[in-house]
Amino acid sequence: MRRTRTRLPGRPSAAAVAVGAVLGLLSVPSAATPSPGNVPSPGTVPAAATADDTATVFYYTKTKNWDRYNLHYAPDGGSWTSAPGVAMETACTDWVKKTVTLGTAEGLQATFNDGSDTWDNNSGENYALGTGNITVKDGVIAHSDPCAGGEDPDPTPGDGNRATVYYSTRTLGWTTANIHYQPAGGSWTTVPGAGMQAACAGWWKKDVDLGTATSMKAAFNNGNGVWDNNKGADYTLPTGVTTVSDNTVTEDADDPCADEVPDTQAPTAPAGVTARADGVSVVLTWEPSTDDTGVTTYQVTRTGGTEGDVVTDVGSTVLSDTDLEERTAYTYTVRAVDAAGNVSAASAAATATTGTKPPTPAAGKPLATDPRKDPIYFVLTARFNDGDGSNNRGGSQHEKSGNAANEDPMFRGDFKGLVDKLDYIKGLGFSAVWITPVVLNRSDYDYHGYHGYDFYKVDPRLESAGASYQDLIDAAHAKGMKIYQDVVYNHSSRWGAKGLFTPTVYGVRDSQWSWYYDEKQPGFEYDGLTVDPRSGKSYYNGDLWSTAEPSGNTCVNWGTPTGAKSPEGYTLYNCQWPSPTSGMFPKALYHNCWIGNWEGEDSRSCWLHEDLADFDTENAQVQNYLIGAYDKYIDMGVDGFRVDTAVHIPRTTWNRRFLPAIQERVTQQHGAEAAKNFFVFGEVAAFVNDKWNRGSVNHSAQFYTWKERKEYSADDAKAALEMYEYEQQQGTGNQPTSTNAFLDGNTYHAPDHSRFSGMNVIDMRMHMNFGDASNAFHNGKDSDDSYHDATYNVVYVDSHDYGPNKSSERYTGGTDAWAENMSLMWTFRGIPTLYYGSEIEFRKGRKIDCGPSCPLATTGRAYYGAHVAGEVRASGFSEVDSATGAVATTLEQPLVKHVQRLNQIRRGVPALQTGQYSTDGITGDMAFKRRYTAGGTDSFALVTVSGGAAYTGIPNGTYRDAVTGDTRTVTDGSLTVAAPGKGNLRVYVLNGGGKIGADGPYLK
Repeated sequence: MRRTRTRLPGRPSAAAVAVGAVLGLLSVPSAATPSPGNVPSPGTVPAAATADDTATVFYYTKTKNWDRYNLHYAPDGGSWTSAPGVAMETACTDWVKKTVTLGTAEGLQATFNDGSDTWDNNSGENYALGTGNITVKDGVIAHSDPCAGGEDPDPTPGDGNRATVYYSTRTLGWTTANIHYQPAGGSWTTVPGAGMQAACAGWWKKDVDLGTATSMKAAFNNGNGVWDNNKGADYTLPTGVTTVSDNTVTEDADDPCADEVPDTQAPTAPAGVTARADGVSVVLTWEPSTDDTGVTTYQVTRTGGTEGDVVTDVGSTVLSDTDLEERTAYTYTVRAVDAAGNVSAASAAATATTGTKPPTPAAGKPLATDPRKDPIYFVLTARFNDGDGSNNRGGSQHEKSGNAANEDPMFRGDFKGLVDKLDYIKGLGFSAVWITPVVLNRSDYDYHGYHGYDFYKVDPRLESAGASYQDLIDAAHAKGMKIYQDVVYNHSSRWGAKGLFTPTVYGVRDSQWSWYYDEKQPGFEYDGLTVDPRSGKSYYNGDLWSTAEPSGNTCVNWGTPTGAKSPEGYTLYNCQWPSPTSGMFPKALYHNCWIGNWEGEDSRSCWLHEDLADFDTENAQVQNYLIGAYDKYIDMGVDGFRVDTAVHIPRTTWNRRFLPAIQERVTQQHGAEAAKNFFVFGEVAAFVNDKWNRGSVNHSAQFYTWKERKEYSADDAKAALEMYEYEQQQGTGNQPTSTNAFLDGNTYHAPDHSRFSGMNVIDMRMHMNFGDASNAFHNGKDSDDSYHDATYNVVYVDSHDYGPNKSSERYTGGTDAWAENMSLMWTFRGIPTLYYGSEIEFRKGRKIDCGPSCPLATTGRAYYGAHVAGEVRASGFSEVDSATGAVATTLEQPLVKHVQRLNQIRRGVPALQTGQYSTDGITGDMAFKRRYTAGGTDSFALVTVSGGAAYTGIPNGTYRDAVTGDTRTVTDGSLTVAAPGKGNLRVYVLNGGGKIGADGPYLK
C-alpha cells in the first residue's frame, strides 16, 4: 500500500512535543525488494516536473564495514534505479550519503548494498523515506544531518552568544538525537530541529548561535517521534556549556566527554542462537549480549537460497524471517552492536531448513476497517458448536466433572462448527467475532484456551480437515466479518511454555500415582488430540515426571512427602506439580511468588493461580518468545487481539515492547491502514464502582490507553517499578484527560490520538453496573474523560468470567432489562459486545464457571450447539434468508429480533458507530446526542433510551426517528421526545432517512 507522508507543523506545542510529532515512516509492500534473484527491471527516476523535492540519505557504515555502499531507490510512484543502484559518497566519519532528486514525489523506497550480494533491505520491507536530511542507522530511520555542526570555530567578535549543549541518551536507547530550540525572542527551528553530533558514548553535542539572546527554550527527540520536552515544560538553557541528563540541567558544566576513555570494547557474541522453521518462515531467537555501555542493536546475517547474503538490523533478540524459498537450508549468524558502534564477533551459526508453502494461502488479509463499526459476538469456541466429533476430547477430568455422564466433553465445539454458523452470527447483525485463545493448551481442564503450552501451535482439538484456523479467518472475511483472537501475554500453563521453558521434574510415579503419571514414550509428543497408544490417553503426561531426581533439579525437597494427602487419600510429595515457590521455574523467565495484594505492585509480578505460570514479561527472552508467536497469527490475517489479564503486565512493557511489536508486524505484513485499524482491547479487571480502582491508577482500565509521559530506565524491570511509583505518587488527580469522546457543543472535532498507547480496553465500570442500564450509563460517562478515547471501549453486560457487580452468574435481570441494556449499548459510545447465547438469555442465573467440580452443562459455559442446529443462511447483516430446525426457533426469540434491529439502526446511522457525544442541554435519564463528521458524512442523532427527553440548543432542521419514522421540524433549537417505554428508544437523526427496519417486540 502506498505510504502517506505526514506533514509536520512548524513548532509543536509543549503538550504535543511530549508525545511527539509523528515522524515514523511506514513500510510499503516489498514486491520490488532488490535482493539478488528479485532485481527489478531497469528503470529511470521520473524527471522533475516543477519544483523538485530532494532527499539526502545518510547511511551508517561503522557496523557494516562494507567496501562499497550503494543506494538503490524508487521515488514514490516512480521506478527503481537499475540494481545495484547509485554509489554513495563519504560524508563524514562513519557516514556515507547521497542526494537524490524526487521530482514531485514526497518520499522514496530505498535499500542499500555493497555492490555484490549483501543487502540491507529492512527485513525485506524496504526503507520508506521522506524528503530532506534522513539518516538510516542500524535499521533506524531518523531526520537530521549527522555531519552538520561538527566543531565550530571559537566565537569571534560579532559572532553572537553561543550555547554548547550536551544531551545524554544513556537511559533512553536512542541511536540519534536532535535539538529543537527557540532563542529567547526568536522563532523555533523546524521540527525535528538540528541534528546533534555524537560526542562520546551516550552523549550528543550541539553548538548553537543564539545571536543577541542569552538563553533558549529547547526539547530533544530521536527523529522518530519520541520526545523529551522536560515533562511538557520544555528546557530553558543558557549560554555557555550545559548538560541535560535524565531531566536534569547543569549550567556551566564540565565537558562530560573530556576525560572519558573512548569505548572500544565490543559486546559479547550472542549466544544460544536457535532457528526454527515453520513452512517457509524461520523464527530466530538468541540470548542478549552483554556490554560495558549497553547493546543498542543486533545485526543478523542470513546466507542461503538464491538471494545471497541479507543483513537485517533488529532491536530485540528475535527475528521472524518470512517468505523464504521452499526446502532450502538457511544459515544465520548474529552480531551485537553497542552505542559506540563496536561490533561483537559473530555468534555460532544456526541453520534451519524450510518446508513447503501451505496448499492454501499462508496468510489472510485483515479487513482493516474502523473497529467501531463492528459489533462483537463473543464465543468460547470449544462450547459453541460442534462441527467435527472426531476432535472432541474430555481430558483427565471427564468423569470427575460429570461431563461424561452428559456426553459433553469439554472440547466439543471447534472451528468447523463456528464456520458452519457464521451465517447465524451474521444474521444477528454482528460483523466481528471474538474467539477464545487458539494456541495449544495444557492442563487438566483447558478447553477455554487460557492455559497456553505451545504458543506457536494452533490447538488441534479446534481444527479439522478443511476447517483450520486459517480457514476460519478466511471464511469470516469472505462474509465481511472480522476475527478477534484472544491472546495471553501474562502467563503460560503450569506445565510451562514449549520452546521457552518446560520443566521435567514433576511427580513421583509410585504405585499410588501410576494412574496419573504416564510412562515416558520416546518420540511421542503431547498435542492434546493424539492418543498415546500405551496409555490410551490424549492428555498424555509421561514427559512430566521422573522416577529419580533429575540432574540439575532446582525444586526444593523434590520427592519427599509433604505430610498431606490427595482427595483420593494418596501421599502428596514435594514437586508433585508446579507452584511458583517450589523452585521449578527459572527466575529469569518466570516469577516465583503468589499475589498478595491484587491492587499492589506484586499483582504484576506474581502468579494468579496454580494453573497460570506467570511470565517475567520484562525479560527479553520471554518478550521475544511471545512476539514471535503472535506474529504468526498477525500474518494469518486476524483483525485484532483481545488481551487477557492485561493489568498484570506493567504498562511500560506494553508501551515499549508488545504494542509496538504488534503495530510493526501488521504494518510490515498488511500495510499502514491495517495497522491503524488493528483492534487491540485489553482486559484490565477492576471490579469496583468508582472511577479509579481503589485509588490505584496502575490498576485502572483507562490507565492502559495512554503512552508514558516520562522517561524511565532502559532496563524494563527497573522501568516498571519506576513507572509504578511515579504514577502512584501522581495519583488520580494528576492523570491525563481527553475530550476525544465528547462533542464541542454540537460540533464534532478531530480527535487527538497522539498520546494513544495502542491498547483500548473493556469498559469494566459499565460492565460492573449493568445490573441496571441507568447505572451503567451514568457510571460510564463519568469516566470518559480519563480514557484516551472512550468511543473505542468494548462494552458488555456479562462474559465467560463475570456478570454485573462481579456476580459469578450469567445475567438474570429479565428480558425487559436485557432489552434496555442492549438499547443503551448499541447507541451509546463504545463497541457493543454480546456473550454467546445472551440473545436467548442462555443459562441465565447459572454459575458461569465451577471448574471440574460440576458438569459444564449446568454452567454458563454450557454447549450452545443445540440451539443453532439446522440450516441458516444470511444474505446480509441482520438479514436471514432461510432457517430450518432448532436455529429457526432461536431466531424467533424476542431478544434476537431486538438485537437484529439494533444492529440495522446502528449500521444506518454513522453517529451511533463513530460519533462523539454530549449530554449538555438535555434533560432525561439516558438521553444524549451524538455526531460524526468526516469527508462527505455529517451524521447528527438525538437518542433517548426508555425514558422521555428534552433537547435544547440543537441545530434547526428536519429530524426523523430511525425507530418509528416520526418526523419533527426544529426551528427554535429544541425538541421534546416522549418516553418510548422500557427497552425501547428513539433515535432522531438530522436530515435522516427515517425508519430503519421493521417493528419488533421492543423497538416500535
